[in-house]
Amino acid sequence: MLSRHPNATPEKINPVDVHVGRRLRARRLEMKISQEKLAGAIGVTYQQVQKYEKGINRVGASRLQLIAVALQAPVSHFFDEMPDDAGEISADPKVRLHAGIIKFATSDEGIELIRTFTRIEDATVRKRALGVLKALGEGMG
Repeated sequence: MLSRHPNATPEKINPVDVHVGRRLRARRLEMKISQEKLAGAIGVTYQQVQKYEKGINRVGASRLQLIAVALQAPVSHFFDEMPDDAGEISADPKVRLHAGIIKFATSDEGIELIRTFTRIEDATVRKRALGVLKALGEGMG
């Protein structure tokens, strides 16, 4: 008989659900699809899509398949770049950095920054912009 995972509690948000939600949100924004449009395509409310994206509600397998079709991505896309140990917090600083990058890259500011930065065609201008951002970041800490 299978036993319940020792860390599984109804009140605790599962890191895997958070990761899947972030990947869902990133793909939806990449495809420029609103929460309302995605909700209509998969038969839920936009509030439910919000809960999926935040990892508050777990996405069931059949619903994830519908989401994958609507967002033109394989189901595996939502699990790509999963941190070690199924999303558990890792002592490895590279994994923590990676999780932080995903969190930022899927935030409103991260997506706006990435879209804006990738529109800069001149490599010299990109390098200078990166230098300014690094200087600002170093001045904050």
